[in-house]
Amino acid sequence: MSIRTRGARRPRRRRTITGAAVTAAAVATAAVLLTGCGDGDADKASVPEGWGTLETGSLSVGYPKSEGYAEQPSAERAKANAAVALKEENGIRTGMVSVQLNFATGVRDAAGAAAAAGAGIGLNSTRKATDDVRLAGPADAPEAREARRIDYDFTSDGQEDTPNRGTPMTGVLVAGVDSKGVPFVVRLNAVKDAVDAEALDAFVGSITVK
Repeated sequence: MSIRTRGARRPRRRRTITGAAVTAAAVATAAVLLTGCGDGDADKASVPEGWGTLETGSLSVGYPKSEGYAEQPSAERAKANAAVALKEENGIRTGMVSVQLNFATGVRDAAGAAAAAGAGIGLNSTRKATDDVRLAGPADAPEAREARRIDYDFTSDGQEDTPNRGTPMTGVLVAGVDSKGVPFVVRLNAVKDAVDAEALDAFVGSITVK
């Protein structure tokens, strides 16, 4: 991944982490939010059952606590991160959810935030898709709810307690600007076989912008 934090446009398409064991009901709930079904203007995203929530000044996002992810204490996380949840197995970081705020200068919209975040995903990564998404958030700041999603695959570099070098990984990032103009990027990186498309959609659907 690099599971440590790092940061082609195709036609829009709607997609909506759980580990593989998250219930279908939870994934369906997140899918409703992402696809804009229901009211489409929810000010708070629904976090699937069994998940925890990372809270920051710009957004909140769910993480699959029931699948072994745990919030990292602030004293232990990198200074660049506003919040982190990790999954560790036998001392190896096999999954990571991270939030970075104010990670780039001169960014004023989702396109700029995504360009800055996408530039940091690494040369060992392969982008699979870039899509516009609409997040939950304040009704009086609709521009803050517009974000961009980038899906990608990559291989682990084996550094900083990550899986062995060359291990296939998968990731998704969501980038945008909150209601106060602060750019943000939210990432989920994990061993590729540990997540699927529905799981990644559920993760994206759990984000609420403030």
